[in-house]
Amino acid sequence: MHVPGWHEATKEWQDAGDLTMVGIIQEQHPDRARLFMQWKQMDWPILVDSLNLLETTVVPLTLAIDEHGVIREIQPPRDDLETFRAEFVDAEFEPPGDMTTSLPQMSRPATDAVSMYLWERTADPDALIAAFERAVTADSGHGYTLFRTGVAYRWRYDSPSSKPEDFQEAVRYWERALDVDPNNYIWRRRIQQYGPRLEKPYPFYDWVSTARQEIAARGETPAALVVEPGGAEFASPQRSFTADTEEINPPTVDERIYRDNGEFVSATATMVPSVISAGGSSRAHVSFVPNEAIKAHWNNEVDGLVFWIDVPAGWQVDRRAVRVPNPPEVVSTETRKVELEIKAPDDARGRHRFLRTRALLRLRRRQRRVPVSPPRRHVDARRQTLARRRRRTHERTPK
Repeated sequence: MHVPGWHEATKEWQDAGDLTMVGIIQEQHPDRARLFMQWKQMDWPILVDSLNLLETTVVPLTLAIDEHGVIREIQPPRDDLETFRAEFVDAEFEPPGDMTTSLPQMSRPATDAVSMYLWERTADPDALIAAFERAVTADSGHGYTLFRTGVAYRWRYDSPSSKPEDFQEAVRYWERALDVDPNNYIWRRRIQQYGPRLEKPYPFYDWVSTARQEIAARGETPAALVVEPGGAEFASPQRSFTADTEEINPPTVDERIYRDNGEFVSATATMVPSVISAGGSSRAHVSFVPNEAIKAHWNNEVDGLVFWIDVPAGWQVDRRAVRVPNPPEVVSTETRKVELEIKAPDDARGRHRFLRTRALLRLRRRQRRVPVSPPRRHVDARRQTLARRRRRTHERTPK
């Protein structure tokens, strides 16, 4: 890879104090860069620019900066280190005269939103989102403001203040940013990170498992990740769509099975990309969250969550049914996630399409805290039975 290559090539100069390495990343989740640095045993500083305030459009970007802070070379060739050493590392540069710097231009609402993200985002996540929405209203055609608004939505999605629609809103803003500048490499890769395999250039985080194993083998504790990568971030590219054509027999769901309309578990689907053309594909991220307000939780003493999808004519999915295994705990309250890919038919028309999905859940909730009422028809049946018994008793009673 590019960064480890430069690190290894210049390590002798770094150890001698002739060269200092510093990295700047535009990661949504910078802790993953920390794990990567630990894995590759690179101990130089990493600065985080999740909002891409540098407004770089491609990565990696190598800059040779002298002792006065002047950029002397952009993308120096690594295959000619002798020249690079002679013309930069060992060279002495005269102090520059007066220098003018050009900072990215932002509207006042955008400046306020960026400042809140950098210094106050944990204090009031909802106020942060409102600030970015005001920034978009002030300049709806500014690609970087749109991208940064998506970053803010995704940050709230990963926080304890998460709202069900946050992930999808993040994707929509990233898509709007890319529509402003289709050549922006970073914005395109951000969408592909969560998108279908037909659109992926490479697996984004398939190195995580190997990194953890090799770090542990050295006797170290791997750096913790705040958000674990999902299936889309591990997935490898595909040149053609592989459809699951196996017929499935969903469990029989009759009146004995309680139909949850969101009281116990909320289900949210995020599509990446959010809009596809005829023949296109999208990756669905489906989340199931137990209702904390009524103490709902997973019952792990029975079968795990089962998710299946009914495919309309002409549409394809890579998995018709998905089973989510239970954790070892007897009960748990974690969010359970399912990912699958959907491909539209080549002759699909331009309209919204709703795909029917179902899930079989095993849940519990505390009876003493929140009593459960039986279905209405069962109540009516019980009342009718009691009424018949009273009539019979009354008829037998001597007058």
